Amino acid sequence: MRPFKAFRFLSCWYLLLLIAVPFPAFAQDKYPSRPIDFIVPWGPGGGSDQTARELGKLLEPELHVSVPIINTPGATGNVGMTKFLTSPADGYTICILAWDTYALLATNRPQWSVKDFVPLGIVIQLPSGFYVAGDRFANWQAVEQAARVRPLKVAISGFGSPDEITTNFLISKGLKLNAVPFAKPGERYSVLLGGHVDLLYSPAGNIKSFVDSKQMRPIIFFSKKRLSEFPAIPTSKELGYDITLPQRRAILVKAGTDPAKVALLSEAIRKAVATPQYKAFLKESVAVPDSYLPTKATETVMRSDLQNMERIVRATAKK
Repeated sequence: MRPFKAFRFLSCWYLLLLIAVPFPAFAQDKYPSRPIDFIVPWGPGGGSDQTARELGKLLEPELHVSVPIINTPGATGNVGMTKFLTSPADGYTICILAWDTYALLATNRPQWSVKDFVPLGIVIQLPSGFYVAGDRFANWQAVEQAARVRPLKVAISGFGSPDEITTNFLISKGLKLNAVPFAKPGERYSVLLGGHVDLLYSPAGNIKSFVDSKQMRPIIFFSKKRLSEFPAIPTSKELGYDITLPQRRAILVKAGTDPAKVALLSEAIRKAVATPQYKAFLKESVAVPDSYLPTKATETVMRSDLQNMERIVRATAKK
């Protein structure tokens, strides 16, 4: 081979090496470089789904990748949690944890624990209550009167949830209530509207459209003070029921994920919840305006809430 041809051959070969080797290495360092799956352990249409879809839209411009919603309902969120926790700890799967599912740690003792994930923050907090359809039951006193005579069916999200904890608490106070679980939010709403159950346990914002159209109305809120949006509706505290389990939803990433990726995701969430769009969503959802809590504050609230739920479960079990 002539010297010039040999030089040209070697130069081309070296150039190919430069192209083939460094660029994939750089691509691997970039995060995120592909879509991040956002698991919702509940069916479409419910509060967790609504929150995830709103947040997902706002995360996409921050992360510069798509954030597809993956609905995985079943077993009070356990099916979705299993899918989430069996995914790689690579930052490409996040999950929304509703307190419906978190409460299982105080009731049904699932196979997962708080050590299996890192909370990126609580993104929404809102009170829950009992709802009735149409003009059934004039007020809470009418519900109490009926529930001392015959069992009333209550549509809940699942066994072991705050829905069931609250229902069992009221049963321990002498009310005849029968909790009936429905994993799909749409089913819970339809059975109330169809007259198949008497009451629906739900966070305030989940069913706002039904309330606005006067198909449903709240009858009691399990909170310490009345909601400004519903000033005429009494709270559990003022009626003598010492139970106020708010609905909270946090975003999780799997434990063992690279801390740099966790920090990037946390910052993206912080920016997303600070947008006017998300603040408007919180208002529309009848949520606490300053719902967002970062990781450390979220961990503190989670510990406190779990202790409170365990206390209520123990007290209820004794009766």
